[in-house]
Amino acid sequence: MEFDVVIIGGGLVGASLAAALKSSGLHMALLESQCSPTLNSNPSNWDSRIYAVTPGNAEFLKQCGAWQKLDMARVQQVEEMRVFGDSGAELDFSAYQIGAAELTFILESRLLLQALWDELQQQTNLTLLNPARCAELSWQPEAAHLTLQDGREIKAKLVIGADGRDSWVRNQAGMPEVPTPYHQHGVVANFSTRKSHNGTAYQWFAADSILALLPLPGKMVSIVWSVSAEKAEELLALPHEELCAQVAAASQHTLGDLQVVTTPSAFPLRVLNLAHITKPRLALVGDAAHNVHPLAGQGVNLGFRDARQLAEILLQCDDSSDCGELQLLRRYEASRRDDILSMQLTTDALKHLFINDNPLLSTLRNLGLSATNKFTPLKKLLARHALN
Repeated sequence: MEFDVVIIGGGLVGASLAAALKSSGLHMALLESQCSPTLNSNPSNWDSRIYAVTPGNAEFLKQCGAWQKLDMARVQQVEEMRVFGDSGAELDFSAYQIGAAELTFILESRLLLQALWDELQQQTNLTLLNPARCAELSWQPEAAHLTLQDGREIKAKLVIGADGRDSWVRNQAGMPEVPTPYHQHGVVANFSTRKSHNGTAYQWFAADSILALLPLPGKMVSIVWSVSAEKAEELLALPHEELCAQVAAASQHTLGDLQVVTTPSAFPLRVLNLAHITKPRLALVGDAAHNVHPLAGQGVNLGFRDARQLAEILLQCDDSSDCGELQLLRRYEASRRDDILSMQLTTDALKHLFINDNPLLSTLRNLGLSATNKFTPLKKLLARHALN
């Protein structure tokens, strides 16, 4: 089989990239190791994988044909965000202050993934290969050569690695950088709440943890609790009643009593910064290209911006263009460098500033929160940047 573009990985970023290229003249294939995503018909079953999607990326997903397919009753607009330090300092953002309708949207990964795949199945320039598992990948000057585990062979002008944080494509490309562990895990779960969140997201910084409460439709929230590996193991082993009590205490009982809706799980946190995200006939997107701390909720948004920018460049290709040419791909890499690096530096600095027990740093970080909260122009600038 021969294609112009082969995207390996059919998650949110890979699927959005394929959908964004539906109007191109490119002959494409999307490889995914799992079967097509399906949403459980029982609306009481919620996905514990929750993402915050910026308004800019929501518009991109609308252009892909996916956003308008969503059941908006399962999507929550965030109109305000409140951030608390460990000594009483507070920073708050509101959509109203910057003249926006919302700061971000909170929704389930599975809901968005199904909308994207529904769109892909109608795409005429795309071949879906799933479930399909890769066995070998090599690059020659004129094309990339991929062999699947079932023996099928594929030739492509361009391979795009969208296969996640432990990217097989990245490893096959011989990119030597390894992630730097934060020695923390992110504990995630959904809860029902006694009090209404009123469309507000919350975040608490402590000397040993970061807790985020993301609002879901109705009286529900999703948490991301960044804690040590030992604390994560302890939290996952707790009876649900005790877990609810600990989350409620850590969130200062802001939303009252909690009840577990989805079984908690955890994943290790790390940062990955690659020297290059392209090579001849190769481009990486999403978590295959970069990892960041989840405290800003920007991991998937970085990935969507990768897809937006790479699609914009590839849509300029015509029949005489070589979509795998390094000079073309380096334009994509250069366009993404500042966004990726600034997000990595910001989240890494915040993590090290807040996750420590140095009393001097504790004073500085709380003074910084309070000062930022009082300086309205800076607050507005930060909030507007988060809308992209």
